[in-house]
Amino acid sequence: MPSVAVKLYSVFFKFLLKQRLQNRIQSNPQQPDPFGITSRPDESVANSNPSFSDGVATKDIHIDPFTSLSIRIFLPDSALSKPNPNLGRVGNSDSKPNPNLGRIGNSDSKPKSNLGRNGDSDLNVLRRKSYGFSGDGVELNGEEESSRRSSFGEGLSSYKGYSPALDNRRKKLPVMLQFHGGGWVSGSNDTVANDFFCRRIARLCDVIVVAVGYRLAPENRYPAAFEDGMKVLSWLAKQANLAECSKSMGVKKLDAHNRHIVDTFGGASMVEPWLAAHGNLSRCVLLGVSCGANIADYVARKAVEAGKLLDPVKVVAQVLMYPFFVGSVPTRSEIKLANSYFYDKAMCMLAWKLFLPEEEFSLDHPAANPLVPGRGPPLKLMPPTMTVVAEHDWMRDRAIAYSEELRKVNVDAPVLEYKDAVHEFATLDILLKTPQAQVCAEDIAIWVKKYISLRGHEFSY
Repeated sequence: MPSVAVKLYSVFFKFLLKQRLQNRIQSNPQQPDPFGITSRPDESVANSNPSFSDGVATKDIHIDPFTSLSIRIFLPDSALSKPNPNLGRVGNSDSKPNPNLGRIGNSDSKPKSNLGRNGDSDLNVLRRKSYGFSGDGVELNGEEESSRRSSFGEGLSSYKGYSPALDNRRKKLPVMLQFHGGGWVSGSNDTVANDFFCRRIARLCDVIVVAVGYRLAPENRYPAAFEDGMKVLSWLAKQANLAECSKSMGVKKLDAHNRHIVDTFGGASMVEPWLAAHGNLSRCVLLGVSCGANIADYVARKAVEAGKLLDPVKVVAQVLMYPFFVGSVPTRSEIKLANSYFYDKAMCMLAWKLFLPEEEFSLDHPAANPLVPGRGPPLKLMPPTMTVVAEHDWMRDRAIAYSEELRKVNVDAPVLEYKDAVHEFATLDILLKTPQAQVCAEDIAIWVKKYISLRGHEFSY
């Protein structure tokens, strides 16, 4: 069973969530807000930090002038210097996560209480303490670091923090697009809990994490959040094309003619230097949490349909963490665990009513049920999909059923189920501090590296 602390926090969480949902229902706007909002004033927010003070720098960007759509970039310091093949790899001799810890059916597993505490991993190998590096790997002090300026395009305002220069010799990292949870109506990409989780994933997977601040309901109902997810993927493709155009022209500042050429690639002349200097978008992974997993799965399907239109972005895998799937015919877990921890079935129904337009409300809506007929494209074209589920989550069985359907058409679709775990156990770890959360993050890293490694399938089972 979950710990006493988890049970107590679940009661507190459900009380607050119920109030929020009821307030949203009472103040439900009659007219949608096109600009929308991406966070609620009662959320605890972590400020961006571009200085690598804990090994990961963060930067916030508003990428759509017509909506509130924003992203937070998490850049690990491994991008700043030549990688050491003997350090920082999940599964090496100095860092051996227990693959059975917290799994169902493992009678010998004993949770270690000191795992995943204080924003760090006791299983992680030596991590360099750095406060910013120049493009050549030379450490900078605070004043020198703040004085760095980008050379990507004209009109870029000075940014106090790490600002790279274009250097093709620098290590390129895969990019992971992350969608937070919150039942459609709450949560944000810059909350303390999401910031903590994304930093952990960036370190363990050795990727650039791009956390999406999509528009929330009921101000923006379906399909706003789904469209925002696809907008960010398209924005990444434009960034890659802009960076390539700038590099091929060999200019730091764009004259009127070159600016016109660059504008044709993305409708904006600004290249994001962190992505241009460090991102390898040919190895893009989607990661969705709770309702964010629904968004990730939608973006994966649209990426399959778009094909080469998204070049050079290629979605090579996706991770669905306790997806927010439902359906009109209840599964066994939906009956047995209807009053489960954190998100019970009654509150989730309220969340869906706030998210889906009234005229489209159905538990078998394509956004809610992944197994309804006619939901394209064919499952055999979907990217490799890892699904994370919790023992005490009422949405567990439908997520497992979706994974089974993917495996039937030969898609690599493993399911990791964690014993004594609850919905959001891995992404609320800053509050819950469960040993399963650290193990889950490491399991994700092991599987993801099969598809983002430059050497191919580096890890196997």
